[in-house]
Amino acid sequence: MRSTTASNPRQALRRPHILGSLAILAITPLALTACGGGAATGGDADTLTILDYYNNEPDKTLIGDALDSCAEEVGVTIERETVPGKDLIQKVLQQSSSKTLPDVLMLDNPDVQEIAATGGLSPLSDYDVDTSGFAQGILDAASYEGEVYGLAPTVNTLGLFYNEELLAAKGITPPTTWDELKTAAAALTEGDTYGLAFSSIATYEGSWQFLPFMWTNGGDETDLTSPEVAEALQLQVDLVDSGSASKSVINWSQADVNDQFMAGKAAMMINGPWQIPALNADPDLKYASVQVPVNKAGQTPVAPLGGEVWTVPVTGDDAKQVKAAEFVECISSDENQLALAEARFTVPTKTALAEEYVAKVPEMAAFTEQVANARSRTGELGEEWPEAATEIYTAIQLALTGQATPDEAFDQAAAG
Repeated sequence: MRSTTASNPRQALRRPHILGSLAILAITPLALTACGGGAATGGDADTLTILDYYNNEPDKTLIGDALDSCAEEVGVTIERETVPGKDLIQKVLQQSSSKTLPDVLMLDNPDVQEIAATGGLSPLSDYDVDTSGFAQGILDAASYEGEVYGLAPTVNTLGLFYNEELLAAKGITPPTTWDELKTAAAALTEGDTYGLAFSSIATYEGSWQFLPFMWTNGGDETDLTSPEVAEALQLQVDLVDSGSASKSVINWSQADVNDQFMAGKAAMMINGPWQIPALNADPDLKYASVQVPVNKAGQTPVAPLGGEVWTVPVTGDDAKQVKAAEFVECISSDENQLALAEARFTVPTKTALAEEYVAKVPEMAAFTEQVANARSRTGELGEEWPEAATEIYTAIQLALTGQATPDEAFDQAAAG
């Protein structure tokens, strides 16, 4: 969800459901096997092609440095191609059709299961890649039918940012519950400053921002008509109807939300750590962050995982696939996780690294703690997740524009 690069979950959130288009990938492994016969293709295993969507700085260089380091460690030369995030899946489709899939493919984590379902990815168990120690949420995101298809060196999630000076002026401590959030937002709303900003835009981005409230409250995408889901939506409605949040939240992307916060138009915001470089660039802005508030004290905050997974496509060249698997394992080594997390304000995916990381980057403490209990968006529904995400943001729009009550909105969205 980073506003300055093509990485993070923002890309998947802005794409339409791709399952129908990806169906043509299903024949690819068969075609490759018939034409290439695995390692009999005779490819040069000393060279690996890589495709990713880190095409903007600073991520292009930061990721590139990690890739170069792994190339040296694994003993290969790499040929890297970067494309804009919105173009990645179309590029994969084209390469599948022409049998030119890369040896190493980076995917936004919600896309992994859809592509794995086509047979286009090779399970890491085929190469004895060690997947122990990784946060369960990211393993769920990278798994399909019991097999892990990729690894992520770092991930991101959502938290609550707050303007320290504005809260201090009102004697308000950072809210930890919904009641505290509503009380604080109301008290902080003054003049042209709203107490809270969040994104409820009619894209997957709006769904992503709703998930911490829905999941933490016991709601689930397998039953969007439950009272727990309606209660989470009621919270957003209450914040907007009371004037504590702007009615414009239905049009704001997360980048827009950050702009509001940095301009002093919002005292608090729901957003992710990809905004930290921009926040740090303003020397006059004093801010901090906590985990997303829960409904009742004692609940465990549960937020969605964002980030990218490195995978091994089925190319028909066994020798290259073995090397590619070594490369994927290298990218997610402890050393690379810590280096990339520190440089990019993301969170290492191995839970044992959390304490060391937070000691180096203390402003990431809340997000690191949040990741420990974070969930994959595709963990429950797999490749059917995009349909649920669409219903979620449609229901949010209906409720926030007064076209349906929170209790009715999800039924109407499903029928829509």
